[in-house]
Amino acid sequence: MTARGVLLWIHGGGWRGRSEEDGAALTRLGLRVLPATHRFSHQAHWPAQLDDVREAARAARDSAAGLPLLVAGDSSGGMLALHLALRGVEQPGDVAAGLAYWPVSDPLEEQWRRRRAGDDPWADLLGHRPAAGDPATVDSTVANHLGSGTPVLLVHGGADTAVPVGQSVALAGALLAAGHPTHAWLTHGGHALPLDRPDVLAVTAAFLDTVLTTG
Repeated sequence: MTARGVLLWIHGGGWRGRSEEDGAALTRLGLRVLPATHRFSHQAHWPAQLDDVREAARAARDSAAGLPLLVAGDSSGGMLALHLALRGVEQPGDVAAGLAYWPVSDPLEEQWRRRRAGDDPWADLLGHRPAAGDPATVDSTVANHLGSGTPVLLVHGGADTAVPVGQSVALAGALLAAGHPTHAWLTHGGHALPLDRPDVLAVTAAFLDTVLTTG
């Protein structure tokens, strides 16, 4: 199959480590998948992680031979993919689309705060506990960077106990209100679903058909 886009895959792992998911299942949809990593939260605080994936995106774009650049990730990697898609590599609008699978997106969402009260990876990311009005908290919250019009796919399991599905529900509404073409698939199962599960793969394929030309 001829590649119709280059996908930069950003791994999950709570910004503390690297999850096993590598996005390889998406190659069957006509994407050339390239990996990205970033400094972990014990090595550097936000926004170092965004700086790192932006640098990886530049390298991916340079190797794309004119193909559209998309960004994707799972869990904490989904959060970074959303930031990269919405804020751009150099400027908003220079990424073709963002795909986020069971992403964490809001450090102040009530259910997240209850579940993570004793061990909040977002506190490690920022170097302090998230708080309303705190500049780093504001900057790291995905919904504070809407308006570029970049298309977004959100996929989330309704029984996710690691990242509450309500985060994606709220973000989908905010994206739509801000004018982003948005596909949201809320499905059965918990965290870290297989990307090649038929429904997940099918909704990803349908989304790609709206943002990529065939040829």
